[in-house]
Amino acid sequence: MKKEPGTWIEVVGLGQACVDYLGLIPEYPEEDGKTELAETHMLCGGPASTAMVTLQALGIKTSFLGSISDDHFGKMILQNLVKKGVDVSQLKITPGYSSQFAFIAISRGGKRTIFWHRGTTPPLKAEDVNLKYFPEARVLHMDGLMAEACIEAARQAKAFGLTVVMDAGTWREGSKELCELVDILIASATFAAPLVGKDAPVEEALKALKSFGPQVVVITQGAKGSVGLGPEGLVRQEAFQVEEVDTTGAGDVYHGAYIYQLLRGGSMAECMRFASAAAALNCTRIGAQAGIPALEEVELLLETHSP
Repeated sequence: MKKEPGTWIEVVGLGQACVDYLGLIPEYPEEDGKTELAETHMLCGGPASTAMVTLQALGIKTSFLGSISDDHFGKMILQNLVKKGVDVSQLKITPGYSSQFAFIAISRGGKRTIFWHRGTTPPLKAEDVNLKYFPEARVLHMDGLMAEACIEAARQAKAFGLTVVMDAGTWREGSKELCELVDILIASATFAAPLVGKDAPVEEALKALKSFGPQVVVITQGAKGSVGLGPEGLVRQEAFQVEEVDTTGAGDVYHGAYIYQLLRGGSMAECMRFASAAAALNCTRIGAQAGIPALEEVELLLETHSP
């Protein structure tokens, strides 16, 4: 039986949590070649879960809704969330399956190539979602992988008056219906490619995504920064320049930091700038969550560096 969380949860995250095997490589080998790993790490990641861990580090209380098993990966995921202070009272654990994991090759300059497996654990279904457990929640954040559960969660969130934020990484079945239920859509540079073509200007992609109904659409572009379209018009945010070690999880941290500033009443431009700073700091260490900064670190970067 699931436990009821406290009434202090501000943000509910729904989506992926996984274990990442990370290997630092001197250069990427050709196909059928090989290269020696300079370093290896085994750490936790996942889009929605990393966003919740980011918010916890910034002082916001969160809960994570996902689906894992009782295997080694699942136990590691659970322990990590609990250690980081994320509420797991509604996390679904189904024994006898395998939980999500990834292998990530990190090359020079912090660039990473991800090979992932979603595991065999059954995904969340609509009946697994009940946001009544979070009467004080203000935001629902989801990564869109488990479309059925995300659609149900978004519908409930709308009914309860929550702001719905979506991390849109890959266009897949159910993406259009989800976009229609979202208030703030934060998408990867490639998310809109099936709609406008991979070489379309970012302004065209923003308009195409906004036509589905979100009030705000932001497209993240890695080292090129991010571009947003909302009530303030078009906003461009350059990336903060740091010594990049690993870009794994930078987008996930961006989402969590954006929500943090949103909860503080920030405008789209203010949210984008704060999120860009947090994401940059996360790139200075290996792993999706190892470099998540404290609030003071983000504020210092904002004070001392441009853009």
